[in-house]
Amino acid sequence: MVDQASVRGVKPGPGGGGNGSPEGQVVTGIAEFGNDIATLAELQAKLATIELKECLEQARWPLAMILGGLVFILAALPVALFGVAELLAAGLKIRSGWALLLTGVVVMVVAGTVAAISAWRLLPHVSNSFRRSREELSRNISWIRTVLLYSGRKLPRRSV
Repeated sequence: MVDQASVRGVKPGPGGGGNGSPEGQVVTGIAEFGNDIATLAELQAKLATIELKECLEQARWPLAMILGGLVFILAALPVALFGVAELLAAGLKIRSGWALLLTGVVVMVVAGTVAAISAWRLLPHVSNSFRRSREELSRNISWIRTVLLYSGRKLPRRSV
């Protein structure tokens, strides 16, 4: 943004309507800097919004497939678990209540492990869409630091 800033004519001296005074220049400089910060924040928010839309667009079909699969699994799971528990009770000659409990616990442990591994492996790739926002935010913060660091310093005169 520094290379895009326009140069404004400031009348030095007391007849400049306050703009030529050091206080007027400071106020003008602070106002311009504040405007630049607000513009950067607005652009950063727009970029994040665009990237969020892209991220959601990329995740739409995988999420739909996951949700559809989960619906069918949830519908079939009680029937299958009841069948496994009945087979377990008959094979081990234990009461069906204990077989149902044992089957439920084993299924919860396996399902939790699968869900944790899937989330750990698949979800980090979804956030790759926000790479541009992170990079742009980093550049904006570096620019702000540079402006703050060098503001008010006199530039060395070049010999002609």
